[in-house]
Amino acid sequence: MSHVSQASVATPDGEPAPLVPTTYGEVKGWFSAYDQVLFDWFLTRQNSSEGQPGDLLELGAFMGKSAIFLGRYLRPGEEFTVCDLFDSPATDDFNVAENRSSYPTLTRRGFETNYLAFHEALPTLIQAPTSVVADRVKPTSCRFVHVDASHLYEHVVTDIASSRLVATPDAVVVFDDYRSEHCPGVAAAVWTAVVTGELHPICVSASKLYATWGDPAPHQTALLAWLKERTDLWHGVDVIDGRPLVRIGDHGAVAPEPPQPLHPAPRAEPEPVPAPAAARRPGAGWRKLAKDLLPPVVTRAIVARKRRRRG
Repeated sequence: MSHVSQASVATPDGEPAPLVPTTYGEVKGWFSAYDQVLFDWFLTRQNSSEGQPGDLLELGAFMGKSAIFLGRYLRPGEEFTVCDLFDSPATDDFNVAENRSSYPTLTRRGFETNYLAFHEALPTLIQAPTSVVADRVKPTSCRFVHVDASHLYEHVVTDIASSRLVATPDAVVVFDDYRSEHCPGVAAAVWTAVVTGELHPICVSASKLYATWGDPAPHQTALLAWLKERTDLWHGVDVIDGRPLVRIGDHGAVAPEPPQPLHPAPRAEPEPVPAPAAARRPGAGWRKLAKDLLPPVVTRAIVARKRRRRG
């Protein structure tokens, strides 16, 4: 049975409680529809009868958008671990500046509120720098690792090394912001691991690089067969240093069914449509109704009777 952390952080006096999301779209974060499609494909394939058991791990959580998504694929007996500083102080001045500029509203309580709106129990939470992950997570235990923590080169290098230690041989390891112009440190660290290390890319989207520390060929073969059936994703294959890399682009991909809240907002009753003004006044509009609905001979008889009464 997986260990889950139920401890939550108390709200300081005077701090408003976080709003509980009633739809997945209300959770703040960056997670494109077609990356959700790719996550779903990799995780569903792992969860098939051919998939191997293993835990899930996310480094860097923000407000929980991708963690909520990942939590649906957790199988009995597996553990989902999320590591983030949340509102703890950073370990160095550069990280302090990064957190202040990029994640000023991030709190552990905000993450917990969002996650528990969609799942019965929290994942195992490590509120600490991601550098502690290799000491807190069992070696070779994780089948899927999502790395989206610090953008600083030295920190990403450590996260890459940690992912190798905790990953199963055929695990999928996903790196966010591998090509974003605002965080070149991520690109430098990830591509260095590809060129000089043993990190093997499987595919890339606009935002994420999907890789493995094992053999990428089985992943790529299955992925290319699946992509041939999709009209909402385009793909091509590049070769880097003799190794294939699948490029995937968005052609209007629709995200899979989103996680559903445990307590959705009640549906608002539709406002009653007011009757037309003519219909609300007794006797008003009878000539138009008679003209539209009754034969002319009957209409003339009614008009004549009305005139006799007035006379």
